[in-house]
Amino acid sequence: MARPLIVRIESGEREGKEGRSVAEYVFKPHEKPTMPGSPANPDHPARRRFFYFLIGCLIGVTGGLGNALVTVNLNFAQGTLGLNSNESAWLTAAYFMTNVTANLLLVKYRQQFGLQPFIRYTLGAYAATTLLHLFVHDFWTSVAVRAMSGIAASGLSTLTLLYLMQAMPPAKRLAGVMMGISIPQLASPLARVFSPRLLEWGDWHNLYWFEMGLALASLVAVMMVPLPPSEREEVFEPLDFLTFGLLAPGLWLMIAVLSEGRIEWWTDQPWMGWALAASIALIAAALIVEHRRANPLINTRWLATREVLRLMAVAASVRILLSEQAFGSVGLLTVLGMINDQMVVLNIIIVLASIAGLATAVLTFRPNNVARPITIAVVLIVIGSFMDADATNLTRPSSFYLSQAIIGFASLLFLAQAMVIGIARTLLAGGRNFVSFVVLFSISQSMGGLIGNALLGTFQVIREKFHSHALVQHIVMTDPLVAARLRAGGGAVAGVVGDPALRSAEGAAILAQQVAREANILAYNDVFLLVGVLAILVALWGYAIRWSIRRRGEQSPIILLQQAMQKTQAQEGQ
Repeated sequence: MARPLIVRIESGEREGKEGRSVAEYVFKPHEKPTMPGSPANPDHPARRRFFYFLIGCLIGVTGGLGNALVTVNLNFAQGTLGLNSNESAWLTAAYFMTNVTANLLLVKYRQQFGLQPFIRYTLGAYAATTLLHLFVHDFWTSVAVRAMSGIAASGLSTLTLLYLMQAMPPAKRLAGVMMGISIPQLASPLARVFSPRLLEWGDWHNLYWFEMGLALASLVAVMMVPLPPSEREEVFEPLDFLTFGLLAPGLWLMIAVLSEGRIEWWTDQPWMGWALAASIALIAAALIVEHRRANPLINTRWLATREVLRLMAVAASVRILLSEQAFGSVGLLTVLGMINDQMVVLNIIIVLASIAGLATAVLTFRPNNVARPITIAVVLIVIGSFMDADATNLTRPSSFYLSQAIIGFASLLFLAQAMVIGIARTLLAGGRNFVSFVVLFSISQSMGGLIGNALLGTFQVIREKFHSHALVQHIVMTDPLVAARLRAGGGAVAGVVGDPALRSAEGAAILAQQVAREANILAYNDVFLLVGVLAILVALWGYAIRWSIRRRGEQSPIILLQQAMQKTQAQEGQ
């Protein structure tokens, strides 16, 4: 018989000179933690699993809202803080800079110092940074607080995953993985639903009072229903900090360029070229250091395998396509004068459709064919994008109900399956690659979103200039329709502008605004068509990958993982 695992956990209560009290937990072989820093997997009663599920959902929404509340109300925060457009973009850039890179060290921190300190410090730091937002009134302080919030939110995403995995019985643990990675994605549409009412009741500080309330509720919940204990081991090495010192600044510079590129324009600012060059050099240096290490923080050899590169390329590609929802539909409605107040119903529909996509991913999960839902999700993106490509100046949020519901459904259908495939391949290759997978998957999703917004935003600006030039060519004063438009524009301000020359100038300005609006609408239609065409290419690529896998006779990584776990349990039983 295998020796039962005994985990010693410090309770944190002082006992005079005796130090901290220590409790011993004895686990069965199948209940052992998967790896250091992860909780054990005891057989919980149904009531406790239910509480784990509720707490996991609470933490997931809390962590996601940290960035979503700022992103969807960026114009409001920009006006309140007196920022320019390029300055306000730094608020989201600072969040992504730290959020993407924090897991480089946080995963190992959890493995070396234990799960409970990680939970307490993560939620405490998140509540503290939310509180700091209430006292921020200038640009640089706001950027610093957003960066701190990114670090704390990175830890919350891990807690969401761990709690929802504990909420599932052993046979359904992968369903917990699906839900843990998907629930934080609901934050953006939820933020658009909650923000209008919160701002009606007060200024932008109400957003952070709401967020801080969620953070404190999460802190209380995890204290009342803690995760099972975990093992610890010495994992930090001096070269880990060298890798972080090279890779993190490299990613920060790249995120800065992607965030500011289409605002300050790529070729107009010399610092962007220098930043991009330095970013490539730093990232390459970090990978060279890791490639030569015996115990690397990021296993470059494993990440360079065909299966992992293919998974991350598909995941990043689909994430870029999903920017159609965050940038395309919202951007078009903003051009048409819509604000969050008019998009509440639309975002409720997106939330419900996304939940339906997650439920479909969980209920229809088939270990022998995990790639099919990803292909279906891409096809749905094709359908939704082409449905949006006929917008006019009469388009309203109701016009997007069906198309955005389809894309919302596809987003979580894709993400849940991609995460499960990645986790399976990670565990098959050994738990030592877990840090590598977490970092790479986080980078693929965050950078994919930033690249998607930068790509679609740049394309939209270029096409707007093209359409604006084409429309202006047909505006001549001798055209009766143009003359009528000028008179109508001047007549609209006749009650407040008495000078005929000024009225004529105002009429011309109003006509110019209308031309710019129509050019932007045509440009967004081009964006939707571009996304649809790219999605078709990704779908064909997905079919080619599935055909290649079947031709080589490769088994699903989920089935291989299940077989490996059954073999291990059989050996432990002997």
